Amino acid sequence: MPVIKKGFDRLSRGSGNQNQDLPEDELCNSGLTPTTCFHGGSFFDVAGADFRGLDKTRTIICADTLDAWFPPAPRVVEVLREHLPWLIRTSPPIYAEGMVKKIAETRGINPACILPGAGSSDLMYLAFLRWLNRSSRALILDPTYGEYAHILKNVVGCRVDRLTLRREAKYALDIALLSACLKNGYDLVVLVNPNSPTGHYVPRAELEEVLLRLPPRTRVWIDESYVEFVGPDASLERFAATHANVIVGKSMSKVYALSGVRAAYLCAVRPVIEELKAMVPPWSISLPAQLAAVTALDCFDYYTQRYRQTRDLRGALTARLEGRTDMQIIPGTANFLLAHLSERGPDAATLVENCRGRGLLVRDASNMGCEIGSRAIRITIQDAETNQAIAKILTEALLDLNVAKTPSA
Repeated sequence: MPVIKKGFDRLSRGSGNQNQDLPEDELCNSGLTPTTCFHGGSFFDVAGADFRGLDKTRTIICADTLDAWFPPAPRVVEVLREHLPWLIRTSPPIYAEGMVKKIAETRGINPACILPGAGSSDLMYLAFLRWLNRSSRALILDPTYGEYAHILKNVVGCRVDRLTLRREAKYALDIALLSACLKNGYDLVVLVNPNSPTGHYVPRAELEEVLLRLPPRTRVWIDESYVEFVGPDASLERFAATHANVIVGKSMSKVYALSGVRAAYLCAVRPVIEELKAMVPPWSISLPAQLAAVTALDCFDYYTQRYRQTRDLRGALTARLEGRTDMQIIPGTANFLLAHLSERGPDAATLVENCRGRGLLVRDASNMGCEIGSRAIRITIQDAETNQAIAKILTEALLDLNVAKTPSA
């Protein structure tokens, strides 16, 4: 298979079957449609999107989304609880000025180089629809977070090429190959670091060396939603604040346990931030989100301990699963594991459905790339007791499914 999978100009926009003019390999195994991108997160399918089944949080293991296994820092919960009625009824600071100031102080970055948003997806749509059009060319990793392929192909409508990451290389990104690709005149290159669903991290110094040689027309968007799990000084935020074509996106959902309030920010040079800020509506980040984000950034010791525990928990769950003959674990650096199921056993969709019936939700990762295959699952790290339950349920499910697949004598 080619290392670079060439995209096509755009999706068919005709009436009827909107994918009717697309070659089969353009659709890959992505699960994408012109209007939505498939994501994990089946809890509300089970419990009900009307929130009447929230008691099921005590009986269902949600390991299919990448939400934190730990709660927000106690101080975050305390301050929200103390002021909740006022927070709900009060309009927030118009452009989250206090949140910007706190991020700048914590990260050591000029406030003018920071743009806050209501989650990283909010900022992706803002930026990409501003910068790109149907004649643009973009490069993404394969596999990677599916929303990038969706917005570029189905919303912007531009050509998307894919830099294929190989299973035999444990999905490591070849820096020399990336450097060569950056010479191809792309308008946008998207790197998720650590990547999802693989968990592979490219060290900051290696990326900086490549990014120093960027062509003037090429922007590189680096999604660092999980970088705090890697360790201190792993982020390219400060680099992005001083280099014109590099933009770092930071979700505060996973690493600060704030997925429900939606808080994120971009870091880039001042002209880029000013261009995008002009497109941001007032009051776009809720007051609870702003307060939670500001308070969380003051709780360094709490979260540092949680990141250390996450690394230990990931190692322990890996040790429980990697000796199996029916599963290959891909080593990673974030709050999840990627696993490939044996060709002799069930595919990912079958295992995911079986586990769901046992109260365990895991992610079928087969739609996160063209080359990852139909037997990849992603498992979000949980606390030690829950990780034991995950390993037990996976063992039981695979045993039952393998027995069912074995022909009778």
